[in-house]
Amino acid sequence: MGHSVSAMIGVLAARMAPERIGALVMVAPSPRYIDDEGYRGGFSAQDIEELLDSLESNYLGWSAAMAPVIMGNADRPELGEELTNSFCATDPAMARVFARTTFLSDSREDLKEVSVPTLVLDCTQDAIAPREVGAFVHQAIPGSTLLTLDATGHCPHMSAPEATNEAITGFLAGLR
Repeated sequence: MGHSVSAMIGVLAARMAPERIGALVMVAPSPRYIDDEGYRGGFSAQDIEELLDSLESNYLGWSAAMAPVIMGNADRPELGEELTNSFCATDPAMARVFARTTFLSDSREDLKEVSVPTLVLDCTQDAIAPREVGAFVHQAIPGSTLLTLDATGHCPHMSAPEATNEAITGFLAGLR
């Protein structure tokens, strides 16, 4: 979740001050999580409301249930546990604001204004940001590069760090 939001913050920064941003690397970005006409974000509005209601009523329980889904590597439960611990270390009040902002925002229009070299990384299987989202982001950002990692889940920097690092360093090396 964090990197999707960071990617959108990077988009806004690159749009506002392109002279300060040399390039963007967007890891599993999602400009909008809620499906819309002609757009698949991965969730219905009802899904998101239920997710936010669950988070509001029992943050620790929500964290324990959602982290393995977000991580998406059932054969490696230690990754889900690591993400759960990270969530549980977050102030629940801040997490609620962050989640509401993340899951209800729509940054699709901001993408077309990006003018810096951009790498969009998505994963072969991601329950939070389906491949259609990566394709949408790539098509919306002029001249961007889309690379699908052979990785499962929404956190390839944790589940496939070597492949993620190789993709990023290869992209950056190509800019020189």
